[in-house]
Amino acid sequence: MTVTYLKRGKPESERAADNDIVRATVEAALKDIEARGDVAVREMAEKFDNYSPASYRLSDADIQALIAKVDPRDLEDIRFAQVQVRNFAQAQRDSMLDIEIETLPGVFLGHKNIPVQSVGCYVPGGKFPMVASAHMSVATAAVAGVPRIIAATPPFKGEPNPAVIAAMHLGGAHEIYVLGGIQGIGAMALGTETIEPVHMLVGPGNAFVAEAKRQLFGRVGIDLFAGPTETMVIADETAADAELCATDLLGQAEHGYNSPCVLLTNSEKLARATMAEIDRLLKILPTADTASKSWEDYGEIIVCDTYEEMLAVADDIASEHVQVMTDRDDWFLEKMTCYGALFLGPRTNVANGDKVIGTNHTLPTKKAGRYTGGLWVGKYLKTHSYQRITTDEAAAAIGAYGSRLCMLEGFVAHAEQCNLRVRRYGGINVPYGERAPYKEAAE
Repeated sequence: MTVTYLKRGKPESERAADNDIVRATVEAALKDIEARGDVAVREMAEKFDNYSPASYRLSDADIQALIAKVDPRDLEDIRFAQVQVRNFAQAQRDSMLDIEIETLPGVFLGHKNIPVQSVGCYVPGGKFPMVASAHMSVATAAVAGVPRIIAATPPFKGEPNPAVIAAMHLGGAHEIYVLGGIQGIGAMALGTETIEPVHMLVGPGNAFVAEAKRQLFGRVGIDLFAGPTETMVIADETAADAELCATDLLGQAEHGYNSPCVLLTNSEKLARATMAEIDRLLKILPTADTASKSWEDYGEIIVCDTYEEMLAVADDIASEHVQVMTDRDDWFLEKMTCYGALFLGPRTNVANGDKVIGTNHTLPTKKAGRYTGGLWVGKYLKTHSYQRITTDEAAAAIGAYGSRLCMLEGFVAHAEQCNLRVRRYGGINVPYGERAPYKEAAE
């Protein structure tokens, strides 16, 4: 396998050291929130966001006043995007059916899809107000039927961002808090004197938000590990040029200072042209201070000999966003197994997926695409099974099998649960601590 790196990002050892710092910071902050509640949350909000209102929860009047500040065209665009997200989420929800089947005469098994009862939706917004994240988390939770949806977002330039608050409200949030970072995540998950804790956390965020969710997992559910954004462009000369590749890479690199962006190609010519185009664009891009840092530390250019090698490398990296522009896009769709979301063809782009097209933009990062997909309506639903036996004959027959299998493992009290049904509904006396016989129970 011939794989050539024309550019590499920061070594894994340095990335691991950064992760250790984040981990320790988050652990200390969460312990403080759990111990001191609202006081700790307020101290962190003042320290990190320089924000200290009388209440971090917005009242209905506050929300309406903020929505009134949103330009009518912007409000229309938000509504349009939410319709797209809701439509796709509803189609996904409709595909998830409750079932009940009769597996044996008188034996019924089924499952029900029940919404998580309370969800905390985090919407990033300290550096860039992530309006679209409200659609993805809040509106999708509403489609799932979650009865309590709370949302938290940091202040933007010292105050709540009107467009973000509008998106949260229109999406269906029942409570809205202007709290960011670890303090927002911790308050929703752990609860404070004024905030009732939730059962599940969802939404993207920076490294500190992602680590907070990781440490809280188990105490609450989470959607997935959605840390700093990642993007990969898989391209060949038949479908893409340097401008397309460079634009699609920098389009995600501007998210933050640690956003991996990778070009994977079988053309060294395209690779070198893309590097030159990135250098040109970084001289004129208004967000170049952020994008250039990501490109310098986390950007990579990988050249392979074959499409099979490109596929293998792509699945190994398991990037969050994968833009495919080749002469065989459907082949990659069929063959790829590890990624967050695919964007197929030069007419498609990650920004549309992030903001408006309707699929969810909260996606797995840090190789989590190997074992999970992104946030979708099904993440808010718990599939619970149930069983029902309706005849004496079935109770005795299943009970006999159960009795013997319990005794096989040495669980006498388990077996007696089954034996009791054999005696009561089958008329067969099974002494305590013995296995139910087969023929008598079957008869």
